[in-house]
Amino acid sequence: MAFPPALAALRRVAFALPLSASLLALALNPAAAKVLATVNGAEITDEDIAAASTDVGNALPKQMDEAARQKALLDYLIDITLVNQKAVAEKIDQTPDFAKKLAYFRQKLVMETYLGKITKDGVTPAAEKQVYDDAAKAQKPEDEVHALHILVPTEDEAKKVEERLKKGEDFGKLADELSKDPGSKGGDLGWFTKDRMVPEFAEVAFKGEPGKVSDPVKTQFGWHVIKVLEKRQKAFPPFDQVKEQVEHFVQQKVQSEAIIKLRDAAKITRTDEPEKK
Repeated sequence: MAFPPALAALRRVAFALPLSASLLALALNPAAAKVLATVNGAEITDEDIAAASTDVGNALPKQMDEAARQKALLDYLIDITLVNQKAVAEKIDQTPDFAKKLAYFRQKLVMETYLGKITKDGVTPAAEKQVYDDAAKAQKPEDEVHALHILVPTEDEAKKVEERLKKGEDFGKLADELSKDPGSKGGDLGWFTKDRMVPEFAEVAFKGEPGKVSDPVKTQFGWHVIKVLEKRQKAFPPFDQVKEQVEHFVQQKVQSEAIIKLRDAAKITRTDEPEKK
């Protein structure tokens, strides 16, 4: 029997990996909720669906509508329940190996729950703003240039480009006609810092005056004719533009500091290295 791609993906997640932390939580803490299905008398609820969505929902195609998504998750939970019932009947859950895995995933779930709690408490608007302000202050002043260029294979071709520009031809149109750089429409390279360009190109671009066209410049890519449009000092991105990265950084910082604090307060001995005094 061929399964739909979405359900097949969930089955691969279900049977290729050990019992996940979220599903372990269901097994340890069943909650009364709306019953969506029963499997040999075992209930599957809407809360089970929510936990499964958090656990394996990313395996489903993003373009799935909500009804199809819910159906796939319910099918997934039915399969898990069936396999679980069969495994329990064969007493797989009573083996020493299972007990070790269960203890591991219980620890992992408790850790994730605790870290989630302290992260929720520690990731505040004030903490995010502080990280953003510190990063903005730490950024060193850096110049940027907005330039156009025309790239050709030989020096002779570059000199002919230069002559045509001196006669008044439009730089952008000439770039579209002659340039061997397919990535810059009209020769436009946008804004860039010095370290983003090869040294020979960057040297000329950053010394050039806005509105002026350079002499031909040779690099490993060929010969360039460069026109500087504008210069400015690189601006630090606004908070809204980097809010997601800042939030992620603060989350990691809160969790890392909590773990370091626990390590510092604990007596830890390891067999793979000498005990630290």
